[in-house]
Amino acid sequence: MINNKFAFILVLSLGFILPSFSQVIDSLKIDTAKTDTIFRTIPQEDSVLRIRNLNPYITLHVDSTLQYKLDINKDQSKYYWFLTNSPVGLKVDRNSGLLTFKAEKAFFLSGRLKYDLEYKVDLGVQNLDDPTDKIDTSFTLLFFNTEIIPSKIKPSVNNILYVDEGDSISFKVQCEDGNFPIENITMTSNYPLKTIGTVAKCGDDFKWSPPFGFVKPTDKDKQREVIVNFVGANKFNVRDTATIRIVVKENINYPQKVLEYNEIVRSIQNYSNRLKATFMELDKQIRSTRGTRTTFDLTSAASSLGGTVFSSLPTDGQKTAGKILPSVGVAMVPVKESVSPVKKEEQNSATLVRNSIKRLDYLLQNNVLVGEKDPELVNKSQKLRDELKQIQLQLIEVPIVEFGDSPEELDKYFNNPKVAKKYRMKKS
Repeated sequence: MINNKFAFILVLSLGFILPSFSQVIDSLKIDTAKTDTIFRTIPQEDSVLRIRNLNPYITLHVDSTLQYKLDINKDQSKYYWFLTNSPVGLKVDRNSGLLTFKAEKAFFLSGRLKYDLEYKVDLGVQNLDDPTDKIDTSFTLLFFNTEIIPSKIKPSVNNILYVDEGDSISFKVQCEDGNFPIENITMTSNYPLKTIGTVAKCGDDFKWSPPFGFVKPTDKDKQREVIVNFVGANKFNVRDTATIRIVVKENINYPQKVLEYNEIVRSIQNYSNRLKATFMELDKQIRSTRGTRTTFDLTSAASSLGGTVFSSLPTDGQKTAGKILPSVGVAMVPVKESVSPVKKEEQNSATLVRNSIKRLDYLLQNNVLVGEKDPELVNKSQKLRDELKQIQLQLIEVPIVEFGDSPEELDKYFNNPKVAKKYRMKKS
């Protein structure tokens, strides 16, 4: 019973307490809602000036138009806009912040604007009433063109050049820049060339001097064609090639050829002096033989004449001598042929040698150089060389002697009228 009473009293107590507690809770809920409503209705002031929609990187196509409205977080009527170091044609409305630009192609053709060049534009917005309330910022503007203008290599000469051996050729390798300039140049040729300097970039000079002997005897028309290619490449490895054809003509190396000519002349003069010495020895032998035979002929004639004279004398001894002397004269003839036979070979050799000497003298006189750069220098040298070889072959069986006398004495003997008279053609 006691327990039941206690439980009843507890329930009644709770019945009175719970309504009042719920009212307190409800009152607390209402106050919290009011407090949250108060916080939400209080505005937070944005005191920092900001540009809400600035794009830091703007790209434009050529012949396109830009209209970009800049917006700030404050009343724009109290602010003005301005640009510094802006590219030509870019404008901003000072009151509304409207950024405008028309990328006309004339700007790029005149060089006032360039493709693929980043222009950094400084942008500012300023409060009209408060100088400290301002923003200074920047953005990048880039122009591009879908029309690709290729860069080309433009040498400063025509594509065909003519040059002689020993001369030099020089020209400048220039470039015509397009959207992307040529950054490096590579030179190739169909023959290895030893140039002065290297063509590696635009504006370099090509200098080359074809050496003597560059044109070979087997080359057609005595000239050789050299093909030089200049291959330029930009940063994207797009190439352009310029081809120059250099026609090298055969030319005379005058300093060397003059030395060769003088050497041939000295050889001919030395050989001519040896021939003159040989002629002098042959002529002396012929003259000695002729003198001996003349002596025998005179002796034989004197014996025959003496025999006739003695035969007419009265004494017998004298008549006997007159009979013997003619026989003595007849006997002198075989003795003459035996002691001093006629030297026909020497005579013919002396005549051949003398004619060869005359021929060499004529060749030297007829092939004298006319100035330091005689255009017939090579032909004259070759002619002298061939004639000398031919004469040496003709006289290959004639023993040539070394001369001990001076060239002046040899010339004096050779040009002696008495000597020349013996080898002169006589009228029949």
